[in-house]
Formats: sequence, C-alpha cells, structure tokens
Amino acid sequence: MEIDKSKTYSIRKAFGSTLAQLGETYEDIVVLDADLACSTQTKMFADKFPDRFFNCGIAEQDMIATAAGLAKGGKIPFAASFAMFATGRTYDQIRNGVCYSDLNVKIVGTHGGVTVGEDGATHQALEDIALMREIPHMSVIVPADCKECEEVVKYAALHPGPMYIRISRCNVPNVFDESYHFSINKAPIVEDGSDVTVFTNGETLAECIIASNELKKEGISVRVVNVPVVKPIDKTTIINCAKETKFVVTVENHSTIGALGSAVCEVLSGNYPTKVYRVGIKDEFGQSGKSGELLEYYGLDSKALVKRIRTMYQKETV
Repeated sequence: MEIDKSKTYSIRKAFGSTLAQLGETYEDIVVLDADLACSTQTKMFADKFPDRFFNCGIAEQDMIATAAGLAKGGKIPFAASFAMFATGRTYDQIRNGVCYSDLNVKIVGTHGGVTVGEDGATHQALEDIALMREIPHMSVIVPADCKECEEVVKYAALHPGPMYIRISRCNVPNVFDESYHFSINKAPIVEDGSDVTVFTNGETLAECIIASNELKKEGISVRVVNVPVVKPIDKTTIINCAKETKFVVTVENHSTIGALGSAVCEVLSGNYPTKVYRVGIKDEFGQSGKSGELLEYYGLDSKALVKRIRTMYQKETV
C-alpha cells in the first residue's frame, strides 16, 4: 500500500459531515458540545439541526451528565470536545453517570495526542485512551483516516452502549478507499510481512505503512496491523501475528502506559508470551510545537520508525 502524504484531509470534518448526514435519517440523534463546535466540527450538525444541538458551554461535566439524561430518554447523544476535556474533566460523570448504567452515549474526543501541536501539554491528551479503556461497558475506537472515521461514526449511531471515539486535530492522508468496512471485532492487516508485526492506530497508521515500505527495501519484512478498536480488542489477530513473526512492536500517539501497547501486552502475556517493543510517549507530558515536529521528536514519524524498527530487528536477530 502506498501512502500519499502530499494530500491530507481533515478527519474532524469527516466526523462533522458524517454526523450531519446521519441526522437526516435518524431523528433521535442529538449532539452536545462544550463551546468548541467550530473546532470539533459539530457545527455542521448544529447548522442543519439547531433544535437537536446543545452547546453546554465550558462545562464538560454538565455536557456528559446531560448526554446521559438524553440517552435515558431514548435519544442517541454524541458529546464532543477536545479529548483532554472530554475525558479528563469528566471522568466521574462518564464512569458513574454513563457507564455504570450502560447508557447509549457516544463521546468524541478530538485533538488527541501530541499532534494537537502548538496548544501544548495542557491540551495534548496522552492519557485519554487509558482512562476510557479501564471503565466497564466502554468501547474505545481510534480511527486512522477520514473513511474509517465515517464508518466508525455510522457504527456508533446504530449500535447501543457507551463509546469513546478519539480523533486527531491534524489533517491525515487517506489510507482506506471506499470499499473499506469497519468491524468492531476485527483488526485488519494492511501490510503483510514475516519478520516483524507492528500494531498501531490513528494517524500513526500511515507513518507505519510508509516505514514498512522503506524497511522492505532493506530486506526487513514488516507486517502492519490496524487496531482501531482498542476495546474490545481483537485477541485472535494479535496472537496469530505474534506467532507468525519474530517480535511485536506497538506504535501509538499516546502514553505507552495503559492504551494500545498495554492492551497488546496483556493479550500476549496470557496467551503467547513474546518480545513486545512499545513506541509512544514515555510517561511524560507533551510540549508545544508543530504536529509534524512533535511526531518526529517523539519518534512517531516514518523516518524515526524506520530507524527504531531496524535497530530492534538487528537486536532480535543477532
């Protein structure tokens, strides 16, 4: 698979336009935002269905509590804000107000990870997936491009239960074409390989595919697996891939504690213990900078991944 990084598209706009499109068919969909409708792109829904849109102001806890009430009344609420605020400020309301009662609330955290960029450490959610993943009843999904985001939002609207969808601020290249179909139960292999398996999701998927293509030129065969669903995770694919390659690497725009890397380690430790290298943010806060610069600084862009995976491979094959 070839990735064209010269052409990138807004995954937030894909979220907003899909939500507005779904609103035409499903009258029970309502949308809540915390005074960030332009940034999250829920403004598209608000412009089309003003009577079904609720700006809760800079009061994220109220937003989640209101969403829980609307779900209790039979609505399908999508509550959106920056990932840092949608999960960090609202943990108690999500845990006890939404998930304890298993309510049909869809929480969308935009601006996830270090690719928030210049807004800096206070706005860069590096803990949100870990926070959401640990709560019972919650599903956690991290789409990689616009097409996958569209498919995930459609799935969320049609399937009951709490769900956290995490998307990035920065524009992303296309990975999937119109034939792509999202499955809550399946982590698809997007690049096959026999030496190394890389598990990733979100905007780092494109970087891993590019790195895989470069490493194959050096004779290192890298399998890339897209894991959009961190919970419930596809255990079968993870175990089978670990059995078929020499070692495993996880790559994520998140802390290496508690999210995709931890989930993969948990699966393998109990089923097929093997070497796992976790690439992500190492128990630290982010910092201000352009998104591309930060991906490079934290070793998450394709050039850094080529070097890191090459070093891992050399170490494991000596």
